Amino acid sequence: MDSNADSSFKPLTQFTEDENMLREAAADFAKSVIGPKVHAMDAAAKLDPDVIQGCFDLGLMGIEVPVEYNGAGGTFMMAILAIEELSKVDASASVFVDVQNTLVNNAFINFGDEALNKKYLPQLAETKVGAYALSEAGSGSDAFALKTRAVKKGDEYILNGTKLWITNGAEADIFIVFANLNPEAGYKGITGFIVERDFEGFEVGPKEDKLGIRASSTTALILEDCRVPAENVIGQEGKGYKIAMETLNEGRIGIGAQMAGIAQGAFQNALAYSKERKQFGKAISEFQGLQFQLAQMAIEIETARLLVYNAARLKMAGQPFLKAAAMAKYYASDIAERVSSMAVDVYGGYGFVKEYPVEKFYRDAKIGKIYEGTSNMQLQTIAKIILSEV
Repeated sequence: MDSNADSSFKPLTQFTEDENMLREAAADFAKSVIGPKVHAMDAAAKLDPDVIQGCFDLGLMGIEVPVEYNGAGGTFMMAILAIEELSKVDASASVFVDVQNTLVNNAFINFGDEALNKKYLPQLAETKVGAYALSEAGSGSDAFALKTRAVKKGDEYILNGTKLWITNGAEADIFIVFANLNPEAGYKGITGFIVERDFEGFEVGPKEDKLGIRASSTTALILEDCRVPAENVIGQEGKGYKIAMETLNEGRIGIGAQMAGIAQGAFQNALAYSKERKQFGKAISEFQGLQFQLAQMAIEIETARLLVYNAARLKMAGQPFLKAAAMAKYYASDIAERVSSMAVDVYGGYGFVKEYPVEKFYRDAKIGKIYEGTSNMQLQTIAKIILSEV
């Protein structure tokens, strides 16, 4: 990272006793390091190397990783706060950090054995990007219809298949890949494997050209007789479905935080612009119609944020949080899209051009209703739980 960019930043281990201090550190990094690069990264569809390195230097890539594995030793809530702050500036950088923490690192922390954790968690905390590979062409919402297969041969597993829409695919060196070791057993045959980029038979495909979060890489993974050491099974054979579901449940809280941050970023820009833009001899913020819109935006953002925080607190307290996580992701994704659209309206014609920031918030918001469980799947989850509670 550029020495001028990181001179004022301290590793998050300095702040893990205080959530507010951590939030401020993440916000400062987002504004001073990420902010000036947002437009160029979006145009190039690539994260700036200084941003990637800065995320490691500050400790954002290993917030919950225990100190003994060279992580920040923070909490899940701290990861959520950092994701939210980054999203207020750039959703691409936030999902880069989000996937590393809520999916990849958490899978190791919750399901990895000591040997795997000792080998991989320090790398993930300090230098290596991780990715989480579950989705395929025929298994999106139907996650357990995956076709990637694994066969045990001696002290190795041989994996064959293709994964799609893998966030961080272009930057990652460590991948959690799900494959079915026993198709006759259905989802009970699904197993998680740790695959390194340089493993024989493994290839990362080209990046997708996307509507939003453009600087975040989304790629395919191709496994053709990919050789994985036997010790690189995460959890146990046949327990991949459990790892995937429990990890994604936590990940949805992270997406909720990302969406709440997008909404807040769009709102802050619209609010500031409304005080500057003059029509009919006065700032447009003085018109009651616009004031009502701004008030509605503020209410909805605060509601989304509280849903996200509630889900995170329930998770940390060891309480059931599946319904809360689904509600948080659903509502925050809806609000991010609505608030960012209203922000474009506030800017008028300027809101429709790339010179101003709100059009990017609007594009970035759309993915919230799609990845890590579509909005319809969240509604289905919520409905099942509330019906079971009657």
